[in-house]
Amino acid sequence: MTLSPEITTSRLGSDVTIENLSVSYGDFTALRDVDLHVPAGTTTALVGESGSGKSTLALAASRLLPAGARITAGSVRVGDVDLTTFSGEALREARGRTAAYLAQDASAALNPVIRVGHQIAEVHRVRNGADRAQADRLARQGLADVGIADPDRVARLYPHALSGGMRQRALIAMALAFHPRLLIADEPTTALDVTVQAEILGLISRLQQEYGLTVIWITHDMSVVAEIADHVAVLYGGRLAEHTDVLTLFEKARHPYTQALLRCFQNGRAAQPKEPFITIAGSPPVGGVPSGCPFHTRCGQADARCRTDLPEPRRLSAGHVAACHRLEETR
Repeated sequence: MTLSPEITTSRLGSDVTIENLSVSYGDFTALRDVDLHVPAGTTTALVGESGSGKSTLALAASRLLPAGARITAGSVRVGDVDLTTFSGEALREARGRTAAYLAQDASAALNPVIRVGHQIAEVHRVRNGADRAQADRLARQGLADVGIADPDRVARLYPHALSGGMRQRALIAMALAFHPRLLIADEPTTALDVTVQAEILGLISRLQQEYGLTVIWITHDMSVVAEIADHVAVLYGGRLAEHTDVLTLFEKARHPYTQALLRCFQNGRAAQPKEPFITIAGSPPVGGVPSGCPFHTRCGQADARCRTDLPEPRRLSAGHVAACHRLEETR
């Protein structure tokens, strides 16, 4: 891929450091004191059930939290840039250049009454001062870069005329228009069939290598984690439960919640017809997190301390952190 000269940048790939990040929706704390480090050019997958804080972390890191939500503490650094200190024009400039957000539902993210090429071209006109001819050319180049074989034709179509995979490719072209240092992908393959999903995963991997992207990828699918991730962060109840490299996670997970997730995943792949699936008893906390360990109400290993004392993340090795009082029992 040839980087278009109008938007070529040397700011490719940066370490991402999230420190003590907390986010509240009104009086409800959705994310509490999360620390996360993503080395430059690598992919960290965020996993956990719905309501665990994954999307909140992604929206906070990209400064796209909805009205009523706010970052109450912490920082999000992309290289030497702390996104939590930006507002106004500086924040607008950082979006798409320092960090870009790739939404889950391309149908909802794209304007249904504007042609796809025009939507991509508008990014270049508004954000980069390109004239109409330049912007149209860059839009078609962006579509070609994400693997669309006939970008001239596709650019003239409305989103409803595209397949789900092509809509997601168009959204990727918009997200990467200015070659950001960080790409935050919020379950972008969830609504796609497995064949198209594999194509999109391959595309992101290729673009990551060519652009030097650092990627935070949100997913419920552990098979996607195994395929694309270098490191995995497990969230539960708005807290970081475990963080390690992908091989250690699958072979030596230590937090009871991570272990339970893996049992569900492995059972789902190996279950025979009509054999019941393994599930995690109970449900995630709704409307408030219990005292003590957020997972204690569903954990078979919980004791009195788990019900009253919040476990702090504990470093088990150079690249392995878990927050549990009973780590000795979870080997």
